[in-house]
Amino acid sequence: MKRLGLLPRLLLGIAFGILIGAVAPEAIVRILVTFSGLFGNFLSFVIPLIIIGFVAPGIADLGQSAGRLLGITAGLAYLSTIIAGTFAYVASSVVLPILTSGYAMTAAKNPEEALLKPFFTVDMPPIMGVMSALLIAFILGLGVAALEGKNLRSVLGEFQQVVEGVIQKAIIPLLPLHVAGIFANMTYAGEVVRILAIFGKVFVFVILAHTTILLLQYFVASAIGRRNPFVALRNMLPAYFTAIGTQSSAATIPVTLRCAKANGVSDEVADFAIPLCATIHLSGSTITLTTCSLAVMLLSGQAFPSITIYLPFILMLGITMVAAPGVPGGAVMAALGILQSMLGFSEAQLGLMIALYLTQDSFGTACNVTGDCAIAVIVDTLAGKGRRREKMVHSAAAAR
Repeated sequence: MKRLGLLPRLLLGIAFGILIGAVAPEAIVRILVTFSGLFGNFLSFVIPLIIIGFVAPGIADLGQSAGRLLGITAGLAYLSTIIAGTFAYVASSVVLPILTSGYAMTAAKNPEEALLKPFFTVDMPPIMGVMSALLIAFILGLGVAALEGKNLRSVLGEFQQVVEGVIQKAIIPLLPLHVAGIFANMTYAGEVVRILAIFGKVFVFVILAHTTILLLQYFVASAIGRRNPFVALRNMLPAYFTAIGTQSSAATIPVTLRCAKANGVSDEVADFAIPLCATIHLSGSTITLTTCSLAVMLLSGQAFPSITIYLPFILMLGITMVAAPGVPGGAVMAALGILQSMLGFSEAQLGLMIALYLTQDSFGTACNVTGDCAIAVIVDTLAGKGRRREKMVHSAAAAR
């Protein structure tokens, strides 16, 4: 199993859960449900730690490269992420109600009636609320960036490594079994056919949304940088397919750098912008998270949220995913807290959200990586204009 990627293991977990829920006696299903409940409680406990471990070091690290290009790159990356999330919301408001029509999931609306209960539960209350964790992360990150303190920065870096270790060694390996428990319970309750019917449709819709936002990004970048958008996209294909395989923006950085330079981005801008965007530019992941969360809400029988309710979630999503770890599922792990606090997701909804997101994680990462070069092209164009302006000033001063 360790030799398989996360996606095959997740698919095996879904298949195993469906099989157990369909043919196994109630006692066996409840064993899986008990594990899933314990794992869900542990996940709730870890969420505040994940927020602090990801967001605080990410903000602190941004302060190391403070300057004009940092502000431009970070601003463009955040704007691109918000535009992608807003686009996904608008497109989902038209498409998802049609795709999910007639597939309301009774088990998610009334879990106490439709789903089996675990044999026992263990309370694992988080050490703090989600908003408290976010505030602490912002304060620590901004404080360390401003003071340039090495000791606290080192502590935050080591704490991030601890949280990443928990995700890599505990959460990710056990996730397929957790998903198996969720699907076993839904199968036993007679809901799984409805859910699987939606998965494929949502997957296709997300890929089309990724393609649309990439075309928009490259048409804008090419108009500013005077490049052919289709040639630029073709040059990014190695990075796109590498990201599909690695499921990690960080692991794809060497290939992304080579592709960006092939698109005419200067070495100094590429070496700065590509690694930075690998941690702060997540337009593809935002599209996937937005679409999947809305699909889960509709499947749970909730009304489609208005833009005034959902836009704050998109704005916060662009911040909480900063420096999400370079491991599969990092973005959705970082987003669990605000899914809970801002959208009111239950444990069952969080589990379904993780399963739905991770089946599409590779393509979201590929969209992130490909979009990074569009940001780099714009930054390189602006930086080039700045360099030319400085030369003109120096030449005028020398003439005087």
